[in-house]
Amino acid sequence: MDPHDNPVPEEHHVPRTGQWLPQDHRVHREWLGGIINHVDQNPKELHPVLKEFQNMIEGDTRIYLLFSSMFEQIPKKKPYSKSPTGLRQVRDYKHMLSVLNHLLTTAPSWNDKSHRVGLVGLPINAMLDWPMGTSSGFAAFLDPTVNAMLKKVLNAWGEFLCSPASATVLGNDQQGWFGETGKTDLTATANIGETSYSFEDMYVCEPSAKYYGFKSWDSFFTRAFREGIRPVAAADNPNVIANVCESKPYNIAHGVKARDHFWLKGQPYSLIDMLAHDELAEHFVGGTVYQAFLNALSYHRWHSPVNGKIVKAYVQDGTYYSEPLFEDFTESHGADKANESTGQGYITATATRAILFINADNSAIGLMAVLAVGMAEVSTCDITVKEGQHVEKGDQIGMFHFGGSTHCLLFRKGVNVQGFPKPGRDHNVPVRSELAVVKP
Repeated sequence: MDPHDNPVPEEHHVPRTGQWLPQDHRVHREWLGGIINHVDQNPKELHPVLKEFQNMIEGDTRIYLLFSSMFEQIPKKKPYSKSPTGLRQVRDYKHMLSVLNHLLTTAPSWNDKSHRVGLVGLPINAMLDWPMGTSSGFAAFLDPTVNAMLKKVLNAWGEFLCSPASATVLGNDQQGWFGETGKTDLTATANIGETSYSFEDMYVCEPSAKYYGFKSWDSFFTRAFREGIRPVAAADNPNVIANVCESKPYNIAHGVKARDHFWLKGQPYSLIDMLAHDELAEHFVGGTVYQAFLNALSYHRWHSPVNGKIVKAYVQDGTYYSEPLFEDFTESHGADKANESTGQGYITATATRAILFINADNSAIGLMAVLAVGMAEVSTCDITVKEGQHVEKGDQIGMFHFGGSTHCLLFRKGVNVQGFPKPGRDHNVPVRSELAVVKP
Protein backbone atom coordinates (compact mmCIF):
# COMPACT_ATOMS: atom_id res chain seq x y z
CA MET A 1 0.00 0.00 0.00
CA ASP A 2 1.32 3.40 -0.91
CA PRO A 3 1.13 5.63 2.17
CA HIS A 4 0.44 8.57 -0.16
CA ASP A 5 -2.92 6.99 -0.99
CA ASN A 6 -4.09 7.96 2.51
CA PRO A 7 -2.20 11.13 3.46
CA VAL A 8 -1.92 11.82 7.18
CA PRO A 9 -3.70 15.00 8.28
CA GLU A 10 -1.21 17.70 9.29
CA GLU A 11 -2.35 17.74 12.92
CA HIS A 12 -1.52 14.03 13.24
CA HIS A 13 1.67 13.99 11.14
CA VAL A 14 5.07 13.57 12.83
CA PRO A 15 8.21 13.44 10.62
CA ARG A 16 10.02 10.10 11.10
CA THR A 17 13.45 9.24 9.74
CA GLY A 18 13.65 5.66 8.46
CA GLN A 19 10.04 4.70 9.28
CA TRP A 20 10.93 3.23 12.67
CA LEU A 21 7.83 4.82 14.23
CA PRO A 22 4.49 5.69 12.56
CA GLN A 23 4.27 9.08 10.86
CA ASP A 24 0.59 9.10 11.84
CA HIS A 25 0.68 9.84 15.55
CA ARG A 26 -2.81 8.37 15.92
CA VAL A 27 -1.32 4.94 15.13
CA HIS A 28 1.42 5.57 17.70
CA ARG A 29 -1.07 6.56 20.41
CA GLU A 30 -3.43 3.70 19.54
CA TRP A 31 -0.60 1.15 19.77
CA LEU A 32 0.76 2.55 23.02
CA GLY A 33 -2.72 2.88 24.50
CA GLY A 34 -3.37 -0.81 23.79
CA ILE A 35 -0.11 -1.81 25.46
CA ILE A 36 -0.86 0.35 28.51
CA ASN A 37 -4.40 -1.05 28.85
CA HIS A 38 -3.00 -4.60 28.74
CA VAL A 39 -0.35 -3.78 31.36
CA ASP A 40 -2.82 -2.02 33.66
CA GLN A 41 -5.25 -4.94 33.49
CA ASN A 42 -2.59 -7.64 33.87
CA PRO A 43 -0.12 -6.57 36.57
CA LYS A 44 2.87 -8.84 37.12
CA GLU A 45 6.11 -8.89 39.05
CA LEU A 46 8.95 -6.85 37.54
CA HIS A 47 11.78 -8.58 35.72
CA PRO A 48 14.93 -8.63 37.94
CA VAL A 49 16.69 -6.08 35.71
CA LEU A 50 13.74 -3.70 36.13
CA LYS A 51 13.77 -4.15 39.89
CA GLU A 52 17.40 -3.08 39.70
CA PHE A 53 16.35 -0.10 37.56
CA GLN A 54 13.72 0.93 40.13
CA ASN A 55 16.25 0.63 42.98
CA MET A 56 18.69 2.79 41.01
CA ILE A 57 16.05 5.51 40.48
CA GLU A 58 14.88 5.51 44.08
CA GLY A 59 18.37 5.20 45.57
CA ASP A 60 19.81 8.28 43.84
CA THR A 61 18.20 11.65 44.59
CA ARG A 62 19.38 13.24 41.34
CA ILE A 63 18.05 10.41 39.15
CA TYR A 64 14.82 10.22 41.18
CA LEU A 65 14.26 13.94 40.56
CA LEU A 66 14.83 13.58 36.81
CA PHE A 67 12.63 10.50 36.32
CA SER A 68 9.85 12.02 38.38
CA SER A 69 9.85 15.42 36.70
CA MET A 70 10.24 14.23 33.08
CA PHE A 71 6.67 12.92 33.16
CA GLU A 72 5.35 16.01 34.95
CA GLN A 73 6.82 18.19 32.19
CA ILE A 74 4.79 16.52 29.42
CA PRO A 75 1.85 18.77 28.48
CA LYS A 76 -1.59 17.44 29.37
CA LYS A 77 -3.05 18.76 26.14
CA LYS A 78 -3.42 16.92 22.81
CA PRO A 79 -1.55 15.31 21.09
CA TYR A 80 0.57 14.41 24.13
CA SER A 81 -2.34 12.96 26.08
CA LYS A 82 -4.26 9.74 25.67
CA SER A 83 -7.63 11.46 25.53
CA PRO A 84 -9.29 14.90 25.54
CA THR A 85 -9.47 14.69 29.35
CA GLY A 86 -5.70 15.29 29.46
CA LEU A 87 -4.72 11.96 31.04
CA ARG A 88 -1.07 11.16 30.30
CA GLN A 89 -0.41 7.81 28.69
CA VAL A 90 2.56 6.82 30.85
CA ARG A 91 1.99 8.51 34.17
CA ASP A 92 5.26 8.16 36.09
CA TYR A 93 8.47 6.13 36.31
CA LYS A 94 6.74 3.22 38.08
CA HIS A 95 4.20 3.04 35.28
CA MET A 96 7.10 3.24 32.80
CA LEU A 97 8.75 0.23 34.45
CA SER A 98 5.50 -1.75 34.28
CA VAL A 99 5.19 -1.06 30.55
CA LEU A 100 8.86 -1.94 30.06
CA ASN A 101 8.18 -5.19 31.92
CA HIS A 102 5.71 -6.14 29.19
CA LEU A 103 7.91 -4.96 26.32
CA LEU A 104 10.84 -7.10 27.49
CA THR A 105 8.91 -10.16 26.32
CA THR A 106 7.45 -8.58 23.17
CA ALA A 107 9.08 -8.28 19.74
CA PRO A 108 8.63 -5.20 17.49
CA SER A 109 5.33 -5.58 15.69
CA TRP A 110 3.83 -4.55 12.38
CA ASN A 111 0.65 -2.47 12.60
CA ASP A 112 -1.87 -2.42 9.74
CA LYS A 113 -5.15 -1.19 11.22
CA SER A 114 -7.93 0.76 9.54
CA HIS A 115 -5.85 1.23 6.39
CA ARG A 116 -3.44 3.42 8.36
CA VAL A 117 -0.19 1.60 7.78
CA GLY A 118 2.10 2.10 10.75
CA LEU A 119 5.18 0.55 12.23
CA VAL A 120 6.41 0.37 15.79
CA GLY A 121 9.92 -0.96 15.22
CA LEU A 122 11.19 0.83 18.33
CA PRO A 123 8.64 0.00 21.05
CA ILE A 124 10.66 1.38 23.98
CA ASN A 125 11.39 4.56 22.04
CA ALA A 126 7.65 4.82 21.29
CA MET A 127 6.87 4.75 25.01
CA LEU A 128 9.54 7.36 25.82
CA ASP A 129 8.82 9.60 22.83
CA TRP A 130 7.46 12.52 24.88
CA PRO A 131 9.50 12.26 28.12
CA MET A 132 12.68 12.22 26.00
CA GLY A 133 11.82 15.72 24.77
CA THR A 134 11.53 17.36 28.18
CA SER A 135 14.42 19.15 29.89
CA SER A 136 14.51 16.50 32.63
CA GLY A 137 14.43 13.74 30.02
CA PHE A 138 17.33 15.40 28.19
CA ALA A 139 19.40 15.35 31.40
CA ALA A 140 18.36 11.82 32.41
CA PHE A 141 19.09 10.15 29.08
CA LEU A 142 22.54 11.75 28.86
CA ASP A 143 23.46 10.45 32.33
CA PRO A 144 26.15 7.70 32.27
CA THR A 145 24.60 5.83 35.23
CA VAL A 146 21.21 5.79 33.52
CA ASN A 147 22.72 4.61 30.22
CA ALA A 148 24.63 1.80 31.94
CA MET A 149 21.29 0.65 33.38
CA LEU A 150 19.53 0.98 30.04
CA LYS A 151 22.23 -1.20 28.49
CA LYS A 152 21.35 -3.95 30.97
CA VAL A 153 17.65 -3.55 30.15
CA LEU A 154 18.29 -3.73 26.40
CA ASN A 155 20.54 -6.77 26.83
CA ALA A 156 17.70 -8.54 28.64
CA TRP A 157 15.33 -7.62 25.80
CA GLY A 158 17.94 -8.81 23.31
CA GLU A 159 17.95 -12.26 24.94
CA PHE A 160 14.23 -12.50 24.30
CA LEU A 161 14.57 -11.29 20.69
CA CYS A 162 17.00 -14.15 20.04
CA SER A 163 14.53 -16.70 21.41
CA PRO A 164 11.94 -18.73 19.43
CA ALA A 165 9.14 -16.97 21.34
CA SER A 166 10.02 -13.69 19.62
CA ALA A 167 9.19 -15.10 16.18
CA THR A 168 5.42 -14.99 16.76
CA VAL A 169 5.26 -11.45 15.28
CA LEU A 170 6.40 -12.91 11.93
CA GLY A 171 2.99 -14.34 11.10
CA ASN A 172 0.90 -13.67 7.99
CA ASP A 173 -2.00 -11.89 9.75
CA GLN A 174 -2.54 -8.11 9.74
CA GLN A 175 -0.30 -7.77 12.81
CA GLY A 176 2.43 -9.96 11.29
CA TRP A 177 5.49 -8.94 9.31
CA PHE A 178 4.54 -11.49 6.64
CA GLY A 179 0.96 -10.29 6.41
CA GLU A 180 -0.14 -8.89 3.06
CA THR A 181 0.90 -5.28 3.72
CA GLY A 182 3.99 -6.08 5.76
CA LYS A 183 5.46 -8.46 3.20
CA THR A 184 4.56 -6.14 0.33
CA ASP A 185 6.39 -3.25 1.98
CA LEU A 186 9.41 -5.38 2.90
CA THR A 187 9.65 -6.51 -0.71
CA ALA A 188 9.14 -3.06 -2.23
CA THR A 189 11.82 -1.59 0.03
CA ALA A 190 14.37 -4.20 -1.07
CA ASN A 191 13.48 -3.77 -4.77
CA ILE A 192 14.43 -0.05 -4.46
CA GLY A 193 12.17 0.91 -7.36
CA GLU A 194 14.40 -0.89 -9.87
CA THR A 195 13.49 -4.60 -9.76
CA SER A 196 10.44 -6.80 -9.18
CA TYR A 197 11.81 -9.74 -7.19
CA SER A 198 9.77 -11.53 -4.53
CA PHE A 199 10.89 -11.52 -0.89
CA GLU A 200 12.10 -15.11 -1.21
CA ASP A 201 14.01 -14.26 -4.42
CA MET A 202 16.04 -11.64 -2.57
CA TYR A 203 16.54 -12.95 0.96
CA VAL A 204 17.95 -16.19 2.31
CA CYS A 205 14.87 -17.91 3.77
CA GLU A 206 12.69 -21.03 3.61
CA PRO A 207 9.37 -19.96 2.02
CA SER A 208 7.60 -23.24 2.84
CA ALA A 209 8.61 -23.19 6.53
CA LYS A 210 6.83 -21.45 9.38
CA TYR A 211 7.86 -17.78 9.57
CA TYR A 212 9.88 -18.34 6.37
CA GLY A 213 12.36 -20.35 8.42
CA PHE A 214 13.35 -17.48 10.72
CA LYS A 215 13.75 -18.90 14.23
CA SER A 216 13.61 -15.59 16.08
CA TRP A 217 12.99 -11.88 15.60
CA ASP A 218 16.75 -11.32 15.50
CA SER A 219 17.32 -13.88 12.75
CA PHE A 220 14.65 -12.08 10.68
CA PHE A 221 16.05 -8.62 11.40
CA THR A 222 19.60 -9.64 10.41
CA ARG A 223 18.47 -11.60 7.33
CA ALA A 224 20.99 -11.90 4.49
CA PHE A 225 20.59 -11.18 0.79
CA ARG A 226 20.95 -14.10 -1.59
CA GLU A 227 24.14 -14.30 -3.62
CA GLY A 228 24.05 -11.96 -6.62
CA ILE A 229 21.25 -9.70 -5.37
CA ARG A 230 23.69 -7.00 -4.26
CA PRO A 231 26.86 -7.35 -6.43
CA VAL A 232 30.00 -5.43 -5.48
CA ALA A 233 30.47 -2.28 -7.57
CA ALA A 234 33.58 -2.25 -9.76
CA ALA A 235 35.34 -4.94 -7.77
CA ASP A 236 38.55 -4.40 -9.75
CA ASN A 237 38.55 -0.59 -9.52
CA PRO A 238 40.00 0.59 -6.17
CA ASN A 239 38.87 4.17 -6.81
CA VAL A 240 35.20 3.20 -6.53
CA ILE A 241 33.82 3.35 -2.96
CA ALA A 242 31.15 0.72 -2.21
CA ASN A 243 28.08 1.57 -0.13
CA VAL A 244 28.44 0.24 3.42
CA CYS A 245 24.75 -0.05 4.33
CA GLU A 246 21.44 -0.29 2.47
CA SER A 247 20.38 3.28 3.27
CA LYS A 248 19.16 6.74 2.26
CA PRO A 249 21.61 9.68 2.21
CA TYR A 250 21.15 12.13 5.07
CA ASN A 251 24.05 14.58 4.80
CA ILE A 252 27.42 15.28 3.18
CA ALA A 253 29.85 17.65 4.90
CA HIS A 254 33.29 18.90 3.87
CA GLY A 255 35.95 20.66 5.92
CA VAL A 256 34.70 19.06 9.13
CA LYS A 257 36.05 20.55 12.37
CA ALA A 258 37.82 18.72 15.17
CA ARG A 259 35.22 20.03 17.63
CA ASP A 260 31.90 21.70 17.01
CA HIS A 261 28.54 22.41 18.67
CA PHE A 262 26.82 19.21 17.55
CA TRP A 263 23.88 19.73 19.95
CA LEU A 264 22.65 22.88 18.18
CA LYS A 265 20.30 23.11 15.22
CA GLY A 266 22.27 22.61 12.05
CA GLN A 267 24.03 19.62 13.61
CA PRO A 268 27.67 20.28 12.63
CA TYR A 269 29.85 17.19 12.91
CA SER A 270 32.33 17.13 15.79
CA LEU A 271 35.10 14.66 14.90
CA ILE A 272 36.67 14.24 18.31
CA ASP A 273 33.27 13.39 19.80
CA MET A 274 32.20 11.17 16.89
CA LEU A 275 35.43 9.17 17.14
CA ALA A 276 35.30 8.98 20.96
CA HIS A 277 38.52 11.00 21.45
CA ASP A 278 40.49 8.35 19.57
CA GLU A 279 44.06 9.37 18.78
CA LEU A 280 43.34 8.74 15.08
CA ALA A 281 40.62 11.43 15.00
CA GLU A 282 43.15 14.15 14.11
CA HIS A 283 43.68 12.51 10.70
CA PHE A 284 40.14 13.47 9.66
CA VAL A 285 40.13 17.17 10.63
CA GLY A 286 39.16 19.16 7.54
CA GLY A 287 37.97 16.04 5.79
CA THR A 288 34.65 14.73 4.49
CA VAL A 289 31.73 13.01 6.25
CA TYR A 290 28.97 11.15 4.43
CA GLN A 291 25.97 10.08 6.55
CA ALA A 292 22.99 7.89 5.62
CA PHE A 293 20.18 6.30 7.63
CA LEU A 294 18.71 2.80 7.49
CA ASN A 295 15.04 2.04 6.95
CA ALA A 296 13.13 -0.13 9.41
CA LEU A 297 12.27 -2.54 6.59
CA SER A 298 15.77 -2.78 5.18
CA TYR A 299 18.84 -5.01 5.28
CA HIS A 300 20.93 -4.33 8.41
CA ARG A 301 24.39 -5.75 7.74
CA TRP A 302 27.43 -3.57 6.99
CA HIS A 303 30.00 -4.17 4.25
CA SER A 304 33.49 -2.82 3.66
CA PRO A 305 33.64 0.20 1.34
CA VAL A 306 37.21 -0.58 0.20
CA ASN A 307 39.95 -3.18 0.03
CA GLY A 308 42.12 -2.68 3.08
CA LYS A 309 43.29 -3.60 6.57
CA ILE A 310 41.20 -3.16 9.71
CA VAL A 311 43.40 -0.91 11.87
CA LYS A 312 40.99 -0.57 14.80
CA ALA A 313 37.47 -1.87 15.46
CA TYR A 314 35.54 -1.39 18.69
CA VAL A 315 32.15 -0.44 20.13
CA GLN A 316 31.94 2.83 22.03
CA ASP A 317 29.23 2.84 24.69
CA GLY A 318 27.04 5.92 24.65
CA THR A 319 23.45 7.07 24.99
CA TYR A 320 20.32 5.18 23.95
CA TYR A 321 17.42 7.63 24.20
CA SER A 322 19.08 11.04 24.13
CA GLU A 323 17.79 13.55 21.60
CA PRO A 324 18.87 17.17 21.14
CA LEU A 325 16.89 19.68 23.17
CA PHE A 326 16.69 22.45 20.61
CA GLU A 327 13.79 24.09 22.39
CA ASP A 328 12.41 23.23 25.81
CA PHE A 329 9.29 21.02 25.73
CA THR A 330 6.88 22.46 28.31
CA GLU A 331 3.22 22.76 29.13
CA SER A 332 3.00 25.88 26.99
CA HIS A 333 5.47 24.88 24.25
CA GLY A 334 5.04 21.59 22.40
CA ALA A 335 7.65 19.18 21.11
CA ASP A 336 9.84 19.99 18.12
CA LYS A 337 8.44 17.57 15.53
CA ALA A 338 11.67 17.65 13.53
CA ASN A 339 13.86 16.46 16.43
CA GLU A 340 14.09 12.88 15.25
CA SER A 341 15.27 13.94 11.80
CA THR A 342 17.67 16.66 12.88
CA GLY A 343 18.90 14.46 15.73
CA GLN A 344 20.60 12.19 13.19
CA GLY A 345 23.73 14.34 13.34
CA TYR A 346 23.58 14.65 17.13
CA ILE A 347 23.61 10.91 17.77
CA THR A 348 26.85 10.43 15.79
CA ALA A 349 28.60 12.07 18.77
CA THR A 350 26.53 10.65 21.62
CA ALA A 351 24.92 7.29 20.86
CA THR A 352 26.40 3.82 21.23
CA ARG A 353 28.35 3.20 18.03
CA ALA A 354 30.83 0.90 16.33
CA ILE A 355 34.01 2.64 15.17
CA LEU A 356 36.14 0.99 12.49
CA PHE A 357 39.34 2.46 11.03
CA ILE A 358 40.37 0.94 7.69
CA ASN A 359 43.68 1.56 5.95
CA ALA A 360 42.70 1.27 2.29
CA ASP A 361 45.08 -0.47 -0.12
CA ASN A 362 44.49 2.46 -2.45
CA SER A 363 46.92 5.21 -1.34
CA ALA A 364 44.58 7.85 -2.76
CA ILE A 365 42.22 6.92 0.09
CA GLY A 366 44.57 5.77 2.84
CA LEU A 367 43.13 5.78 6.35
CA MET A 368 39.33 6.10 6.47
CA ALA A 369 36.71 5.41 9.12
CA VAL A 370 33.27 3.81 9.31
CA LEU A 371 30.82 4.68 12.11
CA ALA A 372 27.83 2.40 12.60
CA VAL A 373 25.57 4.29 15.00
CA GLY A 374 22.85 2.63 17.06
CA MET A 375 19.62 4.59 17.48
CA ALA A 376 17.44 3.93 20.53
CA GLU A 377 16.92 0.20 20.93
CA VAL A 378 19.17 -0.61 18.03
CA SER A 379 22.27 -0.06 19.96
CA THR A 380 23.62 -3.56 19.59
CA CYS A 381 26.41 -2.91 17.10
CA ASP A 382 28.00 -6.24 16.19
CA ILE A 383 31.45 -6.04 14.60
CA THR A 384 32.29 -9.25 12.69
CA VAL A 385 35.91 -8.48 11.72
CA LYS A 386 39.08 -8.27 13.80
CA GLU A 387 41.86 -5.73 14.03
CA GLY A 388 44.65 -6.62 11.62
CA GLN A 389 42.31 -8.49 9.27
CA HIS A 390 42.43 -7.69 5.55
CA VAL A 391 39.03 -7.22 3.91
CA GLU A 392 37.93 -6.96 0.31
CA LYS A 393 35.49 -4.36 -0.90
CA GLY A 394 31.97 -5.65 -0.18
CA ASP A 395 32.97 -8.10 2.57
CA GLN A 396 30.71 -8.10 5.63
CA ILE A 397 32.20 -6.18 8.55
CA GLY A 398 29.27 -6.15 11.00
CA MET A 399 25.54 -5.72 11.57
CA PHE A 400 22.90 -3.95 13.64
CA HIS A 401 20.52 -5.87 15.89
CA PHE A 402 17.00 -4.99 17.02
CA GLY A 403 16.18 -1.52 15.64
CA GLY A 404 16.98 1.88 14.08
CA SER A 405 20.32 3.07 12.92
CA THR A 406 22.47 5.43 10.89
CA HIS A 407 26.06 5.32 9.66
CA CYS A 408 28.92 7.58 8.51
CA LEU A 409 31.98 7.32 6.30
CA LEU A 410 34.89 9.62 7.14
CA PHE A 411 37.66 10.58 4.71
CA ARG A 412 40.85 12.54 5.41
CA LYS A 413 41.46 16.09 4.25
CA GLY A 414 42.90 16.01 0.75
CA VAL A 415 41.09 12.84 -0.33
CA ASN A 416 39.25 13.93 -3.47
CA VAL A 417 36.06 11.90 -3.13
CA GLN A 418 33.18 12.82 -5.44
CA GLY A 419 29.77 11.70 -6.62
CA PHE A 420 27.95 10.92 -3.38
CA PRO A 421 24.19 10.45 -3.83
CA LYS A 422 22.16 13.48 -2.78
CA PRO A 423 19.79 13.47 0.21
CA GLY A 424 16.06 13.34 -0.58
CA ARG A 425 15.95 10.09 -2.56
CA ASP A 426 12.75 8.02 -2.63
CA HIS A 427 14.64 4.73 -2.37
CA ASN A 428 17.68 3.33 -0.61
CA VAL A 429 21.10 3.27 -2.21
CA PRO A 430 21.80 -0.49 -2.53
CA VAL A 431 24.46 -1.92 -0.25
CA ARG A 432 27.76 -2.70 -2.04
CA SER A 433 26.76 -0.49 -5.03
CA GLU A 434 28.85 2.49 -6.15
CA LEU A 435 28.64 5.25 -3.54
CA ALA A 436 31.38 7.62 -4.69
CA VAL A 437 34.62 7.78 -6.66
CA VAL A 438 38.05 8.91 -5.49
CA LYS A 439 40.04 10.99 -7.96
CA PRO A 440 43.78 10.33 -7.41
